[in-house]
Amino acid sequence: MQLADPIEAVSNFFDRGGDVLYLILMVTFLMWMLILERQWYYRRLFPAEAQAAIDTWHQRSDQTSWYAMQIRGELISKVRVGLEHSLLVVKSLVAVCPLLGLLGTVTGMIEVFDVMAIAGSGNTRAMASGVSKATIPTMAGMVAALSGMILSLQIERFASNETERVADRLTHE
Repeated sequence: MQLADPIEAVSNFFDRGGDVLYLILMVTFLMWMLILERQWYYRRLFPAEAQAAIDTWHQRSDQTSWYAMQIRGELISKVRVGLEHSLLVVKSLVAVCPLLGLLGTVTGMIEVFDVMAIAGSGNTRAMASGVSKATIPTMAGMVAALSGMILSLQIERFASNETERVADRLTHE
């Protein structure tokens, strides 16, 4: 019985917020999957890739010529690409969440205006459903965007710092 209460609460939330909430949920789920994938990459795969780039550089006998500097630039670029993979998609999904909330606001207000046209402005109970469908998606889109924005900024900062750290380690011996 205790498990049914939270499930019922979530079901009621989605019923009151309208169909746009399902779209916000899907976008948020995708955004969080990409964020979690980046965290997994940074903890599991990146250290070995960074060390491989550093080892490749330090195994070179020539580290001062123009050609060596181009190879150094390529190694740094590969590290940066690995670190920033999917970051643009995450940032785009963060930007889409409030827009989907706004879509929910518009659809909810259309429902309010439909009720007003049919039943008049005196039927507040019928208008309340439309107001819920106008405000809940806005809130959900903003919460999703804020959570994703905070983590995407952390990911971006980490990627920048780690790229600089690897670049600093690719120096002349």
